[in-house]
Amino acid sequence: MSYALQTLWHERQRYASGVLAVTFSAVLIALQCGLLLGLFKITSIPIDAAAGGTDRLVWVGSTAVPSVDLGKPIPASYLTRVAGRPGVELPEQYIANFANFTKPAGGTELCFLLATRLDPDAAAAATVLTPELRTALSEPFTIVVDESDVAKLKLDHPYGKPKINGKEVTVVGTVKGLKSLAAPWVFCSLHTARQLLGFLLPADHVTYLVARCDAPARAREVAADLRAEYPDDMSAATGDEFSTGSRWYWLLRTKAGIAIGFAAVLGLLVGAVITYQTLYSATAASAKEFAILLALGIPRWRISLMVLAQSFWVGVVGIAAAYPLCLLLREAARAGNVDVDLRWEVLTGTAAVTTLMALAAGTLALRSVRKIEPMDLLR
Repeated sequence: MSYALQTLWHERQRYASGVLAVTFSAVLIALQCGLLLGLFKITSIPIDAAAGGTDRLVWVGSTAVPSVDLGKPIPASYLTRVAGRPGVELPEQYIANFANFTKPAGGTELCFLLATRLDPDAAAAATVLTPELRTALSEPFTIVVDESDVAKLKLDHPYGKPKINGKEVTVVGTVKGLKSLAAPWVFCSLHTARQLLGFLLPADHVTYLVARCDAPARAREVAADLRAEYPDDMSAATGDEFSTGSRWYWLLRTKAGIAIGFAAVLGLLVGAVITYQTLYSATAASAKEFAILLALGIPRWRISLMVLAQSFWVGVVGIAAAYPLCLLLREAARAGNVDVDLRWEVLTGTAAVTTLMALAAGTLALRSVRKIEPMDLLR
């Protein structure tokens, strides 16, 4: 193994193209997967941003709701099905519904209302809503939006007032970090949401009931019990389950994952071909040296093992070069308000796939070793 590494260093110019190919593949795979995770993390923001946390909350909604933005009204009386269970707090009402936003400068935009309790101990309210914003939202017809949507909704226009479903509203503040994928998130109180939605939300109905449990295990138990007891007219899931389900729904619905995955596979194939060509050429160029080793009685399998060791180190060096480059590109993406989620699972998976790619290329390059014979020294 050490001899293979020494050879790689002394012949670094010969192996440079293979290392760069591995680096290119690793960067492309990691960034594509991170971009995919960051993109679809937006779809579950109402769940992930809840102050009660995703692991301790139970979300009760309409039957088979696939995503947080597709919930249908359910009777608020369903809270009696959840309340009173051991380790479960009184469920909170949650309204999540699309609405028509009229910009101050004219024109309309689809928005998504998110209404919860605004008390300091509210479990379903977004963590980014400060006490000052919650107090401001207690006034009727007041809203809060993410700062990234201010320009999109023309809220920086000096004249006119925004309207939601034809009713004037006042923006009392902005939050940061809750950029939407399509329709901007609009935060408000339960009272304001009911006034804005009117007949779109039947009386004594909500979109979700959110209950906080005393432990994550309790939340999983309560969600499973509710699904078993009421399978026909409502759904129940922990925050983690609901968040994951929302992301998977949007991933499969938009087919974006297929496109991004295809690009990552293409980068992997390009890297594999270049790495294979590099290793094959380097092995062929060392044919006489390998022939001498064979003439000295060194087994062919030992030479093959050295070629595989070289391919392994090509992969390791390429991955090592890719890691800081990935972090640099992630920060550049964040500067453009694009989230690239490079969690450790993504980086570990990328390293494993890229290393296997380099070893596969080395295995294919062994064809040149099988063609080497000691008689080549006499030619």
